[in-house]
Amino acid sequence: MPRSNRPTLPTPPSIQVLRRFRVVFNAVRSHFKQIEKQVGLGGAQVWALNAIRDQPGIGLGELAKCMDVHQSTASNLVRGLLQKDLIRMDKGIQDKRHVHLHITPLAQELLTKVPGPFEGVLPAALDDLPTDTLQRLDQDLAELITRLQVDVAAENIPLAQL
Repeated sequence: MPRSNRPTLPTPPSIQVLRRFRVVFNAVRSHFKQIEKQVGLGGAQVWALNAIRDQPGIGLGELAKCMDVHQSTASNLVRGLLQKDLIRMDKGIQDKRHVHLHITPLAQELLTKVPGPFEGVLPAALDDLPTDTLQRLDQDLAELITRLQVDVAAENIPLAQL
């Protein structure tokens, strides 16, 4: 029987959901690839630069909190941005262990070339969802994570670094 005459079988729900995950992850990956192609930085670095620009003098701990990442992840991002002369780090006057981060003019210019949203398309889309939708999604994803039997430590790794 020719392919066009064959009856189509219904798609199992698990396959449909898998396809939707693929669409979401491809959107995320495409956004980060576009950013890297345009400005030569990873998505997490751009997000960090934007946070530093929006909060001049932000500390490392505050940056980690703002990005919802572990402090060591924020520290690695900052180290890379310092090496590229995109930020400067000023030591605290009273406590030399505390740092204040500022973007450089080069970073300011670079950020004007970045297609938004700076934090990524997925966080931006999630922010737009109604609270009840987010609560259902959170519960359903929690059940999926339980069934996967995985370590949830990855929850603080930016998608741009996966």
